[in-house]
Amino acid sequence: MCGRMAMTLPPDAMAQLFAAVPANDLPPVPNYNVCPTDPVPIVTSDAEGGRKLRPMRWGFIPRWYKEPSAGPLLINARAETLAEKPAFRTAARTRRGVVIATGFYEWTKDAEGGRDPWYITRVDGAPLAFAAVWQDWRAPDGEAQLTCAIVTTGANAQMQAIHHRMPVILAQKDWPLWLGEQGKGAATLMTPAADDLLEWHRVSRTVNSNRASGAALIEPLPKDG
Repeated sequence: MCGRMAMTLPPDAMAQLFAAVPANDLPPVPNYNVCPTDPVPIVTSDAEGGRKLRPMRWGFIPRWYKEPSAGPLLINARAETLAEKPAFRTAARTRRGVVIATGFYEWTKDAEGGRDPWYITRVDGAPLAFAAVWQDWRAPDGEAQLTCAIVTTGANAQMQAIHHRMPVILAQKDWPLWLGEQGKGAATLMTPAADDLLEWHRVSRTVNSNRASGAALIEPLPKDG
């Protein structure tokens, strides 16, 4: 799964990378502890192929929720059932996007049950492009929010050492297909990343708190830590 992220790329750089028009209210960066329900930058593409970079709530809200907390918090969407689940199936066809991150966190447990965090990035240092689906949710009282979930799949052989799931990470050549700019076939992209794409290191348990902040969160844990 993907339950926490770091985002450090400036909005102008994100917009340039995706050739997208940026919104004026993108979330501030750097943020080394992006949590569920926080706004995240996501690239979408309209019917004419025009890309937009805008903020959305990380936590997909199905249309039938009367309020954001009316059901489970849907921060991830399983690739295996994306096209079938009532919450996601329409979005899987018509509302796909790309969430941009610098890295993400995953946790393992020690012998005493303590949660040890790991920080995961691309080996080449490039930004991570997570496959996502999004929803323009509107409440009966008129409240409206743009919301999204990150698509996950089974972990590759290397990632299984930490967790059995991982985000779907899109290669740059596949962005147009996922964004709906190149017709059908996006489902073929929902596969684990190559074993040599990612690297990771242990970080301090400070990040276990959703209130923690600062660049120290992603620093490697000292050998005696």
